Amino acid sequence: MCHSDVLTKEGVLPGIEYPRVPGHEVVGIVDEVGDGVSAWKKGQRVGVGWHGGHDNTCRECRRGDFRHCKNQKISGISYDGGYQQYMLAPIEALAAVPDTFSDADAAPLLCAGVTTYGALRSSGALPGDLVGVQGIGGLGHLGIQFANKFGYQVAAIGRGAENAALAKKLGASLYIDSEATSAAAELQKLGGAKAIIATAPNSKAMSALIDGLAPDGQLMVIGATSDPIEVTPTQLIFGSHGIQGWAAGPPAESEDTLKFAELTGVRPMIETYPLERAEEAYARMMSGKAQFRVVLTM
Repeated sequence: MCHSDVLTKEGVLPGIEYPRVPGHEVVGIVDEVGDGVSAWKKGQRVGVGWHGGHDNTCRECRRGDFRHCKNQKISGISYDGGYQQYMLAPIEALAAVPDTFSDADAAPLLCAGVTTYGALRSSGALPGDLVGVQGIGGLGHLGIQFANKFGYQVAAIGRGAENAALAKKLGASLYIDSEATSAAAELQKLGGAKAIIATAPNSKAMSALIDGLAPDGQLMVIGATSDPIEVTPTQLIFGSHGIQGWAAGPPAESEDTLKFAELTGVRPMIETYPLERAEEAYARMMSGKAQFRVVLTM
């Protein structure tokens, strides 16, 4: 389960056709393949993430930029997702899942995992650089692990001293309590962060981090919220700072994420519920108290 499932359940996005089954972090076994399908076989283990398909004909697709397909499909929004025993998915939405992963461990990597992995990989930070991860939740707890395995000096940024021990356990070099101190000032004491991955959907907290960037540093925004991030032109100009949004990638990036996690031991922290308790699981996820991804099993 992902917080973005609220888009389907609450009808936030215009144009969703109902009834609709949510779910875009899905792992299962191919039960049947359609006519003419040769790349996938019955019995193969696969996953489906946020990126639920692309048209292969628009300008972006013709240039290999499937992430920005003009007619991109979204699993659980464009068609029925994974809160069910069986689902249909287009072949361009499938990612191969290594046998070393359990279904429950692999599923969160197809959205939360690929998003944090891709943002870090595209941030411009190099091994040894200081990288901040804002938020220690469903996205952030994976971001800290990936950042550690990438060889960064990882500064985890959270609210409250109680998160410090977990952040260190996940691989953070240091923990910054943003309630007790200025996170930007603490980052600047270390020379500034080459990248900050903003995972918690709090625009005010994101805005406060911009001054913590090193020269040419990037604030990579992956926590979705509708409130504006506030920044002055001078904050960007002096230091050549940048702000970039980053969304979950296509299946090839999901496979990269899974392979890297397999090699390095990165795993999500999960709570599991049987499918028949989906409503209870959804409420747990929405409460913000889950540690950290809620997974439906069957």
